Amino acid sequence: MTDAARISWEEPPETLRDPILVAAFRGWNDAGEAASFAASHMAERWSARRFASIDPEEFYDFQVVRPQVRLVDGESREITWPGNEFSMAVPGNSHRDVIILLGTEPNLRWKMFSSYIVDVIKRYEVGLVLTLGALLADVPHSRPVQITGTAVDRDLVARLGLQRSRYEGPTGIVGVLHDACARAGIPSASLWAAVPHYLAVTPNPKAALALVDQATRLVGTSLDLGELEAATAAYEDQVGEMVASDEDVKAYVQLLEDRTDQIILEENVGDARLPSGDAIAAELERYLQDRDPDE
Repeated sequence: MTDAARISWEEPPETLRDPILVAAFRGWNDAGEAASFAASHMAERWSARRFASIDPEEFYDFQVVRPQVRLVDGESREITWPGNEFSMAVPGNSHRDVIILLGTEPNLRWKMFSSYIVDVIKRYEVGLVLTLGALLADVPHSRPVQITGTAVDRDLVARLGLQRSRYEGPTGIVGVLHDACARAGIPSASLWAAVPHYLAVTPNPKAALALVDQATRLVGTSLDLGELEAATAAYEDQVGEMVASDEDVKAYVQLLEDRTDQIILEENVGDARLPSGDAIAAELERYLQDRDPDE
């Protein structure tokens, strides 16, 4: 299939000013919906205009990611398919434009899917691809969100003050997209927010706020964060009440707080490392062993 057969164009811009692409995908890379929340917030606040989308037919198992049906005007029915949409934003105080790609991680043909994104990147001579992600970690909700910024290219690591990516293990569409960008010679970087694993199913505006703040810094612009800050304050109040009502959870959060504070004291600011998956598993095992068996 050709690019034209899989990408639907809607009044695409002819040229863009030194554009950067910011991408986030719902699914495996999006703990607490923080990454997709952040990207959609930026698109909304910058009044981004959709100009293209990827046809979902080749990339989804619709028994796993089902389309949604909704009523229009209370009468006609409309089907909404899983989408991956490109929108153009023009931040008022920036010298560069932003393409925001917001979508859902596909089930099939990841290499082909990534190649279509790379085609759009090349068409507009995008200078940097920045992906947003969120991962589950044994971090407390009551401390600042840990953001890890990584890149593969050594020059980009030095220029943006990021860390060199050393991750080994399962990956998602974000990892495959970065590989496609590297093969095409396109600079790319990634921002990851650590989301408390005991709040995995809760939309997390606090993590989204941290991602938006860091992303806009890398883009070289600013954004009114008042709405996200208010949502974060309400979120912290609600979670605080929930934790306070359960003595076991309260004790576990206190353990995480103590360890996080100790890490900050012992290591240089900005060089703290997130615990490994084995460390998370071990911590949970110790916690469960200490609980009353009748619980």
